[in-house]
Amino acid sequence: MGTQLNIKSEDAYRLASRLSELTGESLTAVVTKALRTELDREQRLRDQAALEEKLWAIAGEIKANMPDDVTSDHSWLYDEDTGLPK
Repeated sequence: MGTQLNIKSEDAYRLASRLSELTGESLTAVVTKALRTELDREQRLRDQAALEEKLWAIAGEIKANMPDDVTSDHSWLYDEDTGLPK
């Protein structure tokens, strides 16, 4: 027999039993699946937060190294009469 996990919560047992009834899976299977799903979700959230932090750091580095006179004016690229690119 494998390692055991004893959960002493009537609510947890009730939820697992109901899910087991609905899916036809064993209690062990539904608890394992629920834990795996939650673990995957939590890992994705942490990975996303780490990526976001990394991207903000890169953006800060870019901003720190940009000259102060940078603008978003690109009018010099377009013909004044037609509005088409030069």
